[in-house]
Amino acid sequence: MSNIVFLSIPGLRDQDLSRMPNLSRLTSTGDRATLVPSFPCVTWPVQTNMLTGVLPHEHGVVGNGFFWREKGAVEMWTAGNEVIAAPQLWDKLHEHDPTRQSAVWFPMLSKRSAADFVCMPAPVHNPDGSESLWCYTKPTELYGELLAELGHFPLKHFWGPLANIRSTDWIVDSAVIVARKFKPAFFYLYLPHLDFAAQKLGPDSPLATRAVSELDATIGRLVRGCELAYGESPLWVVASEYVITPVNHVTYPNRELREAGLLAVRKEEDGEHLDVAQSSAWALVDHQFSHIYVRDRDPHVRDQVVALFRGLAGLEEVLVGAERDRYAMTHERSGEVILISEPHSWQAYYWWPDDALAPAFARTVDIHRKPGYDPGELHVDMATKQTPLDATLIRGSHGAPARDRSQQGVLLTSTAGVIDAPEVRDTQVAAYILKQFTK
Repeated sequence: MSNIVFLSIPGLRDQDLSRMPNLSRLTSTGDRATLVPSFPCVTWPVQTNMLTGVLPHEHGVVGNGFFWREKGAVEMWTAGNEVIAAPQLWDKLHEHDPTRQSAVWFPMLSKRSAADFVCMPAPVHNPDGSESLWCYTKPTELYGELLAELGHFPLKHFWGPLANIRSTDWIVDSAVIVARKFKPAFFYLYLPHLDFAAQKLGPDSPLATRAVSELDATIGRLVRGCELAYGESPLWVVASEYVITPVNHVTYPNRELREAGLLAVRKEEDGEHLDVAQSSAWALVDHQFSHIYVRDRDPHVRDQVVALFRGLAGLEEVLVGAERDRYAMTHERSGEVILISEPHSWQAYYWWPDDALAPAFARTVDIHRKPGYDPGELHVDMATKQTPLDATLIRGSHGAPARDRSQQGVLLTSTAGVIDAPEVRDTQVAAYILKQFTK
């Protein structure tokens, strides 16, 4: 097999294919399997599972953010490829054939990876607090070429209240340019469009249904562009990452910890800020799970935390110590306790008991300062430019163990004989792709 295009499409469900004529036509004569994501079923861990073939206890990607204990610092959405402690597909391809080139388009942990061609958002943070649009590319000058042809990557349409098909369109159009110019043997594209509406209003909402059709039209353009670029049809592999399921309940781990006297805050002019250094325990929340970090790993405090959360409405599992092995999450980056939501519930990062005490950044789109994921940013009031502090607005989530078929996605190929099982784990995807290059 000379060329493979691997599409990573979070939120893609089996039933969505009936409304996707372009994708259905592309994969009509190929393989179709159920894709079972490993816990935690969120972006960074699942993508890393698919690219490395191993789980978080080996590769170290335990969520969409990290708490660096030695620095006492939380890092959300800015980590680079060096946090992945396992060889990735492009590394293995280079080992097999150093001349075989790979392109990696928009997965957030690709910055500084060993792939030959890379593009991902990297806005410039100016001294006055403003941002200038930019992308990290490899080679460095590549973004200038894409900018000249397409204009800036539309970052405001990649996340937040204005998230729409324009960001995925730019990803696809820039990928076609790169395919035409470099013809990478392995091309990995992250197409995020289905993620937004399904979380905001639910996976079966009219907005989510429209997003499916919009993405299919964009995929059709990508297929035509790549066929022209390569001079033939490459092998297409399509993975859904995870599936977004309806939610009608939310829990607030940091509020629970505060009420128990374990979480500390410091008062500043703009409200109450989480004080990680002074907290005996605090939660880094991430969709339907959270890591609770216990200061100095104090076993007494850890036991308090477990007793506090076991039996709490909305939580299905409270894992401590070796219990984290159940999901290969025993890693130094993991919290001492891991909370897992029931499928219909999710977790919000809020720690303030009164919205009047919330820090100023809580009401903004600020994915880096918030110590946890905030889908409320999808609901910004455009008149006031403020993010609402009502977590019950969220109607879709993911991250909990994908035990039920409704929580599992699809793995598709354009050619038959690639996938040899009706059900595939995310950790098996890398091997299936590598086999096509090495057989």
